[in-house]
Parts: sequence; structure tokens; C-alpha cells
Amino acid sequence: MLEVDGLNVWFGEGATHVDAVQGARFFVDEGESFGLVGESGSGKSTILRAITGLAPGWSGRVEVDGRTVYRDRRDRRFHKTVQMVFQDPYASLHPRHSVDRVLSETLWLHGMDRIDSRVPQLLEDVGLGPKFRFRYPHQLSGGQRQRVAIARALAGEPRLLLLDEPTSALDVSVQAEILNLLADLRDERGLTYVMVSHDLSVVGHLCQRLAVMQSGRIVEMMEVDQLRRGQADHPYTRALIAASTSGGRTSRAAE
Repeated sequence: MLEVDGLNVWFGEGATHVDAVQGARFFVDEGESFGLVGESGSGKSTILRAITGLAPGWSGRVEVDGRTVYRDRRDRRFHKTVQMVFQDPYASLHPRHSVDRVLSETLWLHGMDRIDSRVPQLLEDVGLGPKFRFRYPHQLSGGQRQRVAIARALAGEPRLLLLDEPTSALDVSVQAEILNLLADLRDERGLTYVMVSHDLSVVGHLCQRLAVMQSGRIVEMMEVDQLRRGQADHPYTRALIAASTSGGRTSRAAE
């Protein structure tokens, strides 16, 4: 579903030039959940932004469902295939737009029909009822906002979801609910996920394989079973595992 080969991403020019990602290479099979992990600034979210066109300075090869993604354009087919769920549900929804408007406009942009019946169905799909349809973001909890953001991402019936720290801004008890929702949606819809997280327990809960990033480079690829057993080759990965098992705040939520 996704192939990334020799991806380099940069910001700025001249004295302000920064290489954010260098030589990233990985693939994600259809129906798989793949994790990108590493500390803040390691480049993992930048990879997602390059794929979606939010980080325009990049080189290398990116293919989605066998089709090349070009740096300077994304067509409607791409946006129907690929959608992104952002980290902060407080910032990703327009404060003056009701849930109905958010979802209705997204459905319209994707050229979907029967919008009036699709909106309540999307809300049901993410565990919200019709009573949330005409509420505004300030009337929703953080977890409810993230469910609306997930519903918006699902509106065009995509096959690949890019998840940029989708639970890190939420309370621990709510994190587990959102992770379980994402797992259920993947099974029901046959979705493919690429999840970015600094939390190994979150990735271990949802993903089958992962890439570990340090300073813009992928330093290790591993199966989640290896992660759970603490079988890492790279010193940086071993340090991440040690930090995670010493009492990370989400380690209990994803059990």
C-alpha cells in the first residue's frame, strides 16, 4: 500500500537549511499497521507530512497503492486513498464549525452522495451518537474531538490512514479507548495504518512492525514481537525500550 525509498526531507535554504529526514526506506503492506517511533525531533512526523504534501521540500520515491506520489501535486484520487489524523484534536477542528459542517463539507469535497445520511453513520462508526451532530468543538471532550477527527478522515472512505501521535494529547484512560477504536476500524474496513508515536506501548498495541528513528534516520526495523521481548540490536532502540519499561505514562493504557 505504501513504499518509501530514499526519502530525504529538508526545511529552509542556505544558512537555515535543516535535513529533517535522511534516506528513509520502508514499505507497508495492505491491511498492515506500521509504526514510526523515536523521540521528538527524530523526523517521524515529517515523513507523514512529506507524504501528504505538508512538507514540500523532499526527494526520493514515494508510492501509494502502486502510484507514484509527486512532490508538487496530489490529485483527488490520492486524497480519497490517503487521509491523516493529527495529534492535537483541539487544534485540528475549526472552533466555529459544528460537527455537522465539518463532516458534511468533507463528504462534499470527496464527491460523496447522500451526505445527510452519511454524517450520522460516520458518528456511529466512531462511537458517537446523533446527539453530537450539531455540537461545536468547545462542547466536546478531547476524546470526542479526536473521534470527530477520525470520522472526518474516514469520510472519503480512504484505504491508508496516517496517524500522527493520535492519542498523545489525551488522558491515559481515553488513549486506550481511541486505540481500541482504531483497531476495530482497521479490522472492519481493511484499513492500512502508519502510526507515529514516541510511546512504544502505543505502537505495540496497534502495530505489527515498526521503524525506529534517530536524528532523521531509520536506525532499526523490527517486529512488534521483538519489541515486546526487548530484542533490539541498535543501542538507541535499547535505550528507548529501557525508558519505556521504567514507567512511561501510557504503558498501562495500552495493555
